[in-house]
Amino acid sequence: MGLIVTIIIGAVAGWLGSTIYKGSSLGIIGNIIVGIVGSFLGYWLLGKFGINLGSGWIGSILTGALGAIVILFLLNLILKKR
Repeated sequence: MGLIVTIIIGAVAGWLGSTIYKGSSLGIIGNIIVGIVGSFLGYWLLGKFGINLGSGWIGSILTGALGAIVILFLLNLILKKR
């Protein structure tokens, strides 16, 4: 059950991040991957600053979306130079 919840939260966080950060669309699988990786990055970044966006689904989605925005920014920065 934990894997399914992770995929759902990752998909929502990736979709929210790609909606907020207007870049190239990665599709549903790309959004899930960016959302899951973004969640780890978001928790790490916010932990460095001592910030907590809450617990539960909403906090996880917001943290994942923040991390997804950072990842999308870096991807667009790297891919635009080519």
